[in-house]
Amino acid sequence: MGIGKGNETEPDAVLSAQPRDASGSAAPTLADGMGALAVARVPSGRTYQPWGMLAAIDLHGCERSRLEDPDTLRRFVPSLINAIGMRAHGPLMLERFGDGELEGWSAIQFIETSSITVHADEVSGRCFVDVFSCRPFDSGAAAAVAVAHFGGTFTLRVLHR
Repeated sequence: MGIGKGNETEPDAVLSAQPRDASGSAAPTLADGMGALAVARVPSGRTYQPWGMLAAIDLHGCERSRLEDPDTLRRFVPSLINAIGMRAHGPLMLERFGDGELEGWSAIQFIETSSITVHADEVSGRCFVDVFSCRPFDSGAAAAVAVAHFGGTFTLRVLHR
């Protein structure tokens, strides 16, 4: 569960949403067991207790117009924060930068328990959202909010670190 041998690590769970529910929203399905924070042994023999949780949300097949629109990102981040029961700490940092096919919007928002980052890839219709918090949160709700704002389907990897 999140701890591997050497440099290897495995996600605690991978969630995918290809099916849609009756309203047309993404219906998350659990692809691997996800339970409470894992306790593992580290090479020193001490017990490792994870400090936080990382939800890595990869969206594919997003609507390009939403990825190009800074206002969509400005609306997304507060909606995400609300959905997972967190509080923003400081202002949203939102910038467009890069060259050619690598140009796009990125956002960083500190939350009281850590941070949220967003990277939009307009050219390939992808968006990458990472939420890290030392307080547990509903990663499925985070993925659902991302799909609602950018479209597409998602893969969710949850790591306890």
